Amino acid sequence: MAIADRRLHLRRRVRPAQDVPLPISSAARYVWALARLSLGFVFMWAFVDKLFGLGHETTAKQAWIHGGHPTTGFLKFSAAGPFKGFYHHIAGAAWADWLFMLGLAGIGAALLLGIGMRVAAAAGAVMLVMMWSVVLPPANNVFMDDHLIYALLIIGLALAGAGDTLGLGRRWAETRLVRRLPILK
Repeated sequence: MAIADRRLHLRRRVRPAQDVPLPISSAARYVWALARLSLGFVFMWAFVDKLFGLGHETTAKQAWIHGGHPTTGFLKFSAAGPFKGFYHHIAGAAWADWLFMLGLAGIGAALLLGIGMRVAAAAGAVMLVMMWSVVLPPANNVFMDDHLIYALLIIGLALAGAGDTLGLGRRWAETRLVRRLPILK
């Protein structure tokens, strides 16, 4: 390569690759929307069952409205691995119960409505990774379990704009609040 060619080559600015949105089919949008609604139901069901003790995982005597502690069962009796002591320590703490229940309700509502998907994805991924860390190592694999898959799914839902189909995501995005604070989209 000649010296002049080298200089020209060195002076060229390399543009970063620009994100080009992939066209998404109508069918794919509905699949993402159904995945969003399904995961929203998982979160909301856990909230309602722990709140009222519907008998699926939580008995009426263990219900939060009857003085039960929604974090006690899982954190006290299922915790294993390197974080066992930490989770035993916070099991049944009022602040942990409130954060857990508000998280379940908020994430579930956001997913079901299709609003606040970015916040729901961040909070949901954190909650799911923490739940994964309670039972290390997972029962069926040395690393992977459904909590990590759900964490990836909820992030994918936000990135795919899954709240816009069969949800209120588009209307929510047009509000003055969301235009001013896009993180709330």
